[in-house]
Amino acid sequence: MTEESEDLVAYCGLYCGDCHGYTGRVADLARDLRKELRQTRYDLFAKEMASSPYGKSYKHYDECYEVLGQMVKFRCKRGCRKGGGNPSCKIRRCVQKKELDGCWECSEFETCEKLDSLKPVHGDAHKKNLKRLKKGGKNEFIAGKHDWYTKAKE
Repeated sequence: MTEESEDLVAYCGLYCGDCHGYTGRVADLARDLRKELRQTRYDLFAKEMASSPYGKSYKHYDECYEVLGQMVKFRCKRGCRKGGGNPSCKIRRCVQKKELDGCWECSEFETCEKLDSLKPVHGDAHKKNLKRLKKGGKNEFIAGKHDWYTKAKE
């Protein structure tokens, strides 16, 4: 295990190395698509298509282009242990205050309400990861499976 990979294990149990913000793949694709759309003047095509009975959804072209712009900006060059991610993360503050390595060292992680903030985007992936971390430690977790999204049980 390298220090870099260890730093990518977030306090909450997610693995920053799996995040599209960290890898930059989605941001790069969005950037490239925006460039292609500009070069081909796709906005003119979309405008014409929007008035056609076959292309009504093109009326949302400008919104789509704007969303792609936001995707380009969604980058995180550092994991949360190195100051990346949400600067006001309550989970990070809590773990640091308790002087733990991560939530997996806390006896309350299975019922912690702070972790609920991750549910809309990650389902219960972080909780599954926390259980793996608690059971096998960071080395085993990094070498093995880590979830990014799993459907949460209601």
